[in-house]
Amino acid sequence: MEQTTSLAPAGLPAPDAGQLARAQRLQQHILRDIAAHGGWIGFDRYMQLALYEPGLGYYAAQPGVLGAWGGHSDFITAPELSPLFAATLARLLARIGQAEALHDIVEFGAGSARLACDLLHELAADASWLPRQYVIVEVSAAMRQRQQQAVAALPADLARRVVWWDHLPERFDALVLGNEVLDAMPVRLLQREDEGWMERGVVAAGDGALDWGLRALPVGTRLRPTLQCLPPGSVTEWHQAAQAWIGTLADHLGRGVALLFDYGFPAREYDHPQRSAGTLRCHRGHRVHDQPLWQPGLSDITAHVDFSAVAAAAGNGGLHVLGYASQARALLNWGLLDILAPRIAGGGSEAARLCAGVQKLLGEHEMGELFKVIALGRGLSCGASLVGDGDRCAALD
Repeated sequence: MEQTTSLAPAGLPAPDAGQLARAQRLQQHILRDIAAHGGWIGFDRYMQLALYEPGLGYYAAQPGVLGAWGGHSDFITAPELSPLFAATLARLLARIGQAEALHDIVEFGAGSARLACDLLHELAADASWLPRQYVIVEVSAAMRQRQQQAVAALPADLARRVVWWDHLPERFDALVLGNEVLDAMPVRLLQREDEGWMERGVVAAGDGALDWGLRALPVGTRLRPTLQCLPPGSVTEWHQAAQAWIGTLADHLGRGVALLFDYGFPAREYDHPQRSAGTLRCHRGHRVHDQPLWQPGLSDITAHVDFSAVAAAAGNGGLHVLGYASQARALLNWGLLDILAPRIAGGGSEAARLCAGVQKLLGEHEMGELFKVIALGRGLSCGASLVGDGDRCAALD
């Protein structure tokens, strides 16, 4: 199944000359990496290079990849859709921060820093609790530069609270945030043949292009039991990097809570026979395509999150699952509509804009159902679910 590297998939904006040149440099780098690894690399290795290779990868070279519709962005996230996402989250964080005597916020993969800036504005306006530090952990130098520009526009008292960590300290106590972080972590690809599951990787085609290649899994490889639900010919993802990241978080988080927002399913839904083509998707120009080997570095590559695997990794690391629900249910429980009401009381175009954004956050056909939030924590005094009514933790087993 060879991938074209010259023509854009149908409907996508064509790359400009600079983008094509960068993609070609990255492809040559990937081909050298394939040769160095004996002619085959796993898709997780390919995805790491395509997204994060310094100076060449999608996130490493394109600071404007996310944002509002139009322009040069490729996708939009909840904080860009509506300021009420941050406003609702601010109310929750202030309550937990006060009750649990937690003083810092740590956000992983802060993107455009829109969430960070909006949260600090909302927390300052409320004045009941402000973080001593708002820490951003960002692997992309290009994205960090964009974040620093956004933070510089904040009032001085808020801007000085924002710092960037290059490495996690041995232990930290904090309120942890991750919005659409897990879906961008490299995944391994599995393909079911008649004789069983094999791993799909990337090889060099005869003309110097990139192509798919299969190899056997090591003897004794343990896969999630729900994979047996998928028929021969199926392709799916294995989220080892996300599980390892959760393990690292568990190793360093002393006392606190992590709220992780992303699109995905528990394992039994993830491996439903109707999802036999997997969940891997690419994003460019606010359009979706399914050719991850096309022009590496020019499209975002994501996969839906296996929240059962996240919960299992958290438990193995000593973290407790403190709630799991749809984004819509969690935001409603945290008071989104109460926050909306006074802001639209005057009517007008701003009220219409706010209502449209809320519809996208809550609508079942938009973000409301596909997106979930999982709360993980340790050492907290609260015993009830942090997401409130509609908790679906039982579905994670």
